[in-house]
Amino acid sequence: MNRLLLLSLALLPTVMEAQTFDFDMTKDQPVYSETTGYGYDLLPAPKKGSSDVFYFSVKVPDGNYKVKVVLGSKKRKAVTTVRAEARRLMVENAATAKGKTAAYEFTVNKRSPHINDKMKVKLKPREKGSVTWDDKLTLEFNGDAPAVRSIHIEPDNVCQTIYLCGNSTVTDQGHEPWASWGQMLPRWFNENVAVANCAESGLTAGSFIAQNRLAQVMENLKSGDYVFCEFGHNDEKEKGPGTGAWYHYTRNLKIFADNVRSKGATLVFCTPTQRRRFDKDGHIVNTHGDFPAAMRAVAERENIPFIDLNQMTKVFFETLGEEGSKRSLVHYPAHTFANQNKALADNTHFNPYGAYEIAKMVVQGMIDLKLPVTQNLRSDFTGFSPDKPDNVDTFKWAPAKSTDLVKPDGN
Repeated sequence: MNRLLLLSLALLPTVMEAQTFDFDMTKDQPVYSETTGYGYDLLPAPKKGSSDVFYFSVKVPDGNYKVKVVLGSKKRKAVTTVRAEARRLMVENAATAKGKTAAYEFTVNKRSPHINDKMKVKLKPREKGSVTWDDKLTLEFNGDAPAVRSIHIEPDNVCQTIYLCGNSTVTDQGHEPWASWGQMLPRWFNENVAVANCAESGLTAGSFIAQNRLAQVMENLKSGDYVFCEFGHNDEKEKGPGTGAWYHYTRNLKIFADNVRSKGATLVFCTPTQRRRFDKDGHIVNTHGDFPAAMRAVAERENIPFIDLNQMTKVFFETLGEEGSKRSLVHYPAHTFANQNKALADNTHFNPYGAYEIAKMVVQGMIDLKLPVTQNLRSDFTGFSPDKPDNVDTFKWAPAKSTDLVKPDGN
């Protein structure tokens, strides 16, 4: 082998057995292509030495991948936020001084619609072509002044996985200004836990099952894993024989229970988050009918751990007040975003601040339940109470470069 070829190989990322990758981001990297199978993606490659926001993708099989990023710059101070796939928050506003670096590890779940040779997930039109379901693991480097020195990616077949099943309040929302608690949850767990967000906008417990999404969870679920289930917003709108809180809904929840237990995993129920609807006395009006009570009844009968997000979000909204609570949801005046000619006023779907707070409610619920997986929480989670929410004025979110003014399916 001649010296020129040896030098060329030395400049490539290290690709070893079992799909392990190492990228030196201080060196030139290509734009992603099917030929290379890695590179800058979605946005133009950043200029050398700049603080441009960028995406980097690697073609990998489905599974969980441990990622280690070294952040920082020799020439400038930096603030870097790292998100994975469709805006899953992994590293939040990591500040590094000039000449200093900091290493962070986390685990990313990557999936495609494939389940097995005979079955695949039935995607909705809005999902096709999204980074959630493609053949790449995509990382987003954002923030006031992002700086990345290296990326290491390796498969992880042993970590605990938390599977999320639900609707638009849970799913990874791919575009600003929409967000969900499911995509904020990974922020609070270390590299020993992966969050597989299998939720999708507009789904009921029944349509989740019918579209083979539970089948995909079951194909990968192993003993010691967790499945979190939040449905209700869309189930309550079903019409016809057998529908309602005490019929199809409870039957479908029992299907989740039986399936998850068969694999030795733990199912956790989360009641549906409240909609922002206040009465004249400043209290939240329950719009979910008997659905929260029905979920509680199944949880008690089947001895299923239970997080009452319905009650927690009631307290949260009432603490913020009728006007203040708008700042946790997609309420924005016209012209806040490009091509936005009308005001956005959505009382169901959360913005990043609201989603972040709901995720902290879920984590606190896990702690209150004494779930063993909480041993893998990051040390900076200090507890949360919905009557003492974080100050929205100090919440700092690095917006992604993609926006979508169309409301997610469901309400």
